[in-house]
Amino acid sequence: MIQVPDEIPLRLEDGFDRLRRELRLPGDFPRAVLDEAEWVARVPRLDAKDLSDVPFVTIDPPGSMDLDQAVHLERLRAGYRVWYAIADVGAFVRPGGIIDAEARTRGETVYLPAGKVPLHPRVLSEEAASLLPGALRPAVVWRIDLDADGRTVGADVQRALVRSRERFDYGYVQVVHDTGTADGVLELLAEIGELRLALERERGGVTLPTPDQEVVPAGDGGYRLEFRLPLPAEAWNAQISLLTGMAAAAMMLDAEIGILRVLPRPPADRLAKVRRVAAALDVPWPDGAGYGAVVHDLDPKKAQQAAFLHESKVLLRGAGYVAFDGAPPRLAEHAAVAAPYTHVTAPLRRLVDRYATEVCLAVAAGEPVPSDVRAALAGLPDIMAATGRRAGAADRACVDLVEAFLLRDRIGQPFEAVVIDVDERRGGGQVQLADPAVIARCDGELPLGEQVTVRLAQADPATREVRFTLA
Repeated sequence: MIQVPDEIPLRLEDGFDRLRRELRLPGDFPRAVLDEAEWVARVPRLDAKDLSDVPFVTIDPPGSMDLDQAVHLERLRAGYRVWYAIADVGAFVRPGGIIDAEARTRGETVYLPAGKVPLHPRVLSEEAASLLPGALRPAVVWRIDLDADGRTVGADVQRALVRSRERFDYGYVQVVHDTGTADGVLELLAEIGELRLALERERGGVTLPTPDQEVVPAGDGGYRLEFRLPLPAEAWNAQISLLTGMAAAAMMLDAEIGILRVLPRPPADRLAKVRRVAAALDVPWPDGAGYGAVVHDLDPKKAQQAAFLHESKVLLRGAGYVAFDGAPPRLAEHAAVAAPYTHVTAPLRRLVDRYATEVCLAVAAGEPVPSDVRAALAGLPDIMAATGRRAGAADRACVDLVEAFLLRDRIGQPFEAVVIDVDERRGGGQVQLADPAVIARCDGELPLGEQVTVRLAQADPATREVRFTLA
């Protein structure tokens, strides 16, 4: 998702409103949903163990209020212990209830630069269920033990009451690490995160070093687009979430019931094509090395490596969900994770996480999966596919709108760019500008991975289209 300042021009805000209507994004919650949410916010289910003495902290983007996860890390004699508290949405929302029915139409929170379209009413997602610092909250707490190399040796999950101590953002975590002042949880986050990243590379997993786009104020009172690379702290934090999703998937497969996030391995011809692209762009691909190992150390600021990263994303397309009740599915692995994996760590923002969590809680307790949860599993893949497509379309449209708006007065101007994609059927392709940080269509004979000068031919906020031609 593209990041914009809190105060944005009225014309751009109008564009986001139009986008909401075009994509038919859900509007305000019905009154009945809000009434039930306000009621359950006051009377959550609290039949849970008290773990409020565990000093959890949250790590999120600045300003976040829907805090799904809190973490505490310990060093053991022969490894580490990960405590991961996840907002217990099931303490408030029951399958088949009014809030659940509305959530099934939304699927996931859609983040827009001018505000989000939340999965749940804010009284839950940003207040009663959010793991805000200082507040006693119902949570689902994973305890995962690791050996000295970061490998999982045991995992359990239970409902508990927790109290987060502090709220950190990624920038702060990175600064204290870089300055050597990190201690406690933040020191261990980097240590465990690096171990888990090494294991990811070992098993052939993939983390793409792709930059985000940000709109930042310019000195003339306007705005400009810049690329921002994710911080290492974000990758460390993501590894804790991946670790938990892998533990949950293993639990479901053992119990022969659940829902997995899956991605098939790319077919041989697609992989061969990407290898040819790597050779053409002088991107090293040693014999025996997997795709994850190749992309791990690439720099998206370098022209040919940026082009390869863009072209090779084709290997990561086709992710979905598969539910099962009985024999495990034929496809049970997520190719980018290089292991079975499921979503359980973001129930405030993603519907499937709540249901997957209820399965794991029942399995861990040695109890039958609740019948209403069991009955809902089969329909979740279709719900998540449809709502995921809608969220993806909104994300792409927001980027296109911001790019067109910020370039609208620069028609005819030249820019330096890198060719990151060539369309062999239609001609032309895509170019990536460094300043401003734009990726857009370009007409002409484009040399993949090469630096070129392009001229802006179109930038229309109404159609959200940006197009260049070779200069």
